[in-house]
Amino acid sequence: MHTFQEISKIFEEKFGKRHFPLEPKNLYDGAQYLLTLGGKRIRPLLCVMGNELVNDLNPDVWQVAAAIELFHNFTLVHDDIMDHAPLRRGVPTVHKKFGESTALLSGDVMLVAAYESLRSIDREYLPRVLKLFNTAAMQVCEGQQLDMDFESMPRVTMDQYVEMITLKTSVLLATSLQLGAVLGGAGIANQEHLYEFGKNLGIAFQVQDDYLDAFGDPEKFGKQVGGDILANKKTFLQIHVMESEAGARLEALNRAADVKGTEKVQAVLALYRECQVDQWAKALKDRYMATSMQHLDDIAVLSSRKKPLEELAHFLLDRQS
Repeated sequence: MHTFQEISKIFEEKFGKRHFPLEPKNLYDGAQYLLTLGGKRIRPLLCVMGNELVNDLNPDVWQVAAAIELFHNFTLVHDDIMDHAPLRRGVPTVHKKFGESTALLSGDVMLVAAYESLRSIDREYLPRVLKLFNTAAMQVCEGQQLDMDFESMPRVTMDQYVEMITLKTSVLLATSLQLGAVLGGAGIANQEHLYEFGKNLGIAFQVQDDYLDAFGDPEKFGKQVGGDILANKKTFLQIHVMESEAGARLEALNRAADVKGTEKVQAVLALYRECQVDQWAKALKDRYMATSMQHLDDIAVLSSRKKPLEELAHFLLDRQS
């Protein structure tokens, strides 16, 4: 059994090569550029860990893990264009560095490379792997569309927001785990529990991310506190206040939408504290985390094999940044 740090190191060694030809230079340099910026590589890491949870590592798991990381980066390129994002991981985004048209094509070749990576795996696993991979890919696109739709909607319910987060973020985490389990020969019941572990972990992570944006230490969090508030983004915190409060508090939140700068952040944070939304968010994260860990507990393998996933879950959700 490997720790997630050990798996991360092995994957980085295997994945850290150039994935594309040298010419046309702008096209393939644009694709390679984002891959060289690193990141946590959580999704491919989960794929490998899902395999090792149930069995010795299948050599094909590295190809599937690479496909997952290539697909994830393809979505980041396109998401950054849609969000008009100038920076990714502290440096210019692909479309800012290479132009929007080239960035679109660079994202496209990453998607093609993902399927090329899958093509080489054992045919015994390929149909099931493709089915799960394609389902997740479509759901990620559905989640991104919902996220964009929400921008123009005056009200979004908590159920709608959870559905969007599940599709946009959680299903790829969950599917990464399940794909690894498939390569490890896991039964359907174990696959389903592992999927639910990943799905609920992803939602808990988003609750925490929304919480830290409002209440995190900016030096530890690495972001401007209140960024979501300044952008009028719908978050777990904002939707909870909209659904649970009435009268003066709700009117205050609505008025704050038209305020600018730090005054806006301070007004909304004061209202959040008055509504005890910080405590509510922590409790909500804990509930999703508990559900996630229950599904991990229900997987029919030795408890010692679950340790690396437990450690990774706590690493992700105990963070302050």
